[in-house]
Amino acid sequence: MVKKILFVWIVGLLLISACVAATPEPVEPPVPTPTEIVEVDEREPDEIAPTDEMACLTVYDYQTSPETDQYQDIADQLPPVTDDDWIHGNPDAPITVVTYSNFQCPACANYGMYLNALLDFFPDSLRVVYRHLPLASIHDKAYIASMASEAAGAQGAFWEMHDLLYIYQSQWFGFSEEEFINWAIFQAEALELDVDQFEADLVDAEIRAELEETTGEWLGIGVHYTPFVVINDRIFRDNQPDLFKLIGIHEFDGHQECPPWVINPEANYTAVLDTSAGEIIIELFPGSAPLAVNSFVFLARDGWYDGVFFHRVLEDFVAQAGDPSGLGVIGPGYTFVNEIDPELSFDRAGILGMANAGVDTNGSQFFITLGPAANLDGGYSIFGEVTQTSLPVLDDIALRDPQTADDFENATVIFGIEIIEN
Repeated sequence: MVKKILFVWIVGLLLISACVAATPEPVEPPVPTPTEIVEVDEREPDEIAPTDEMACLTVYDYQTSPETDQYQDIADQLPPVTDDDWIHGNPDAPITVVTYSNFQCPACANYGMYLNALLDFFPDSLRVVYRHLPLASIHDKAYIASMASEAAGAQGAFWEMHDLLYIYQSQWFGFSEEEFINWAIFQAEALELDVDQFEADLVDAEIRAELEETTGEWLGIGVHYTPFVVINDRIFRDNQPDLFKLIGIHEFDGHQECPPWVINPEANYTAVLDTSAGEIIIELFPGSAPLAVNSFVFLARDGWYDGVFFHRVLEDFVAQAGDPSGLGVIGPGYTFVNEIDPELSFDRAGILGMANAGVDTNGSQFFITLGPAANLDGGYSIFGEVTQTSLPVLDDIALRDPQTADDFENATVIFGIEIIEN
């Protein structure tokens, strides 16, 4: 349970910031920031064509910025991953995350913890690669911290020291170098390493010179901030890679393309949810939310929802499902825009809405209201309603608070969804 709570906390916390090297160059590459986003599409649902490029975006289908393009050029010059790198996770994973990091950088610590949590939950999907970029111009113990990890790595404990350096970063951040060395030796003892060898490697001039040379190469290419993150050889817009979409694609058979148009907007559609609480029949609203209905029908027929739990069920509020991991973070690999019909409201139980993480980030997760929730109006697409005969079944969906639940014992599961076209 502690691991899951930590993961939820990290996901809520994470916004990749950066530690930037102080350099003498008169012009320094700007640091990507999360201030530039794709413009919000404010058109009415009936003005959005199914094939409109603004309506749906894939994990790789985003508008780049000049900073993204600049850093992609830099990433293209970096060497491929080899056996000489520090590698954690599945060596044959479909997702490779290379981080150029600095143990004294707070942003790197946050991102390192985030990657560790992802590795715990999705070990088959990820290969994490650590490369040193000690920014000595802004962090006085950047090099000695890297040396500590290398000294531990010489005895097969790189990743153990990696974790300790990040977990206790705030403790040693203000140490003098001598105090840090004493702290690192204490950690080596706790890891049951050969302390004499560790201490010798910690101050080895040859290892330090090699580290400085490599760091100079990275800086020379143009890697000036940490963590510099390259995922499957790509730099993501504003330094904000969406690993959850990639995991959805590779771990849960999601989609690298937006769904094809599989519904007839003129037809009527009914979804029959076969759940452990009973059968829930929902009339879908393709006229009001064609994108949401089309995606839902496509994913239902594709089997995406088979075996998925209602992972968030709050009394008199909502029952939410659609993430095959049950963590509430995974999507199908694409997102699409909100479709707000002012004639519809979450003013009663049984209203079907798209869950999202912000405007125009709809994916596979949906919710059914368990009571009036008109405060959600305008922020979430309504694309269906539970029939009157099925409303009593909603009372039998097991309550589950994802902030405190440790497993899915007694949680309500969706065995499958049948789509009926009328």
